[in-house]
Amino acid sequence: MAYNSTSTHAAPHGLSERFAALVTTLREKAARRRTYRVTLRELNALNTRELADLGLNRSMLTRVAYQAAYES
Repeated sequence: MAYNSTSTHAAPHGLSERFAALVTTLREKAARRRTYRVTLRELNALNTRELADLGLNRSMLTRVAYQAAYES
């Protein structure tokens, strides 16, 4: 007898399950956008000396904020 060792995630079948999945996805995306905006705002509030202490310059801020929100 053979057993399948891989697990598969079943797609939501009912309308309520699909709606719940949609709401969860939208909340996760909103949280990531909020993290991006807050991080970027806080980095922009630093002066040039403080950014240099962190090893950053102004041209790097959007990338750093993006990485904090979407690549973690």
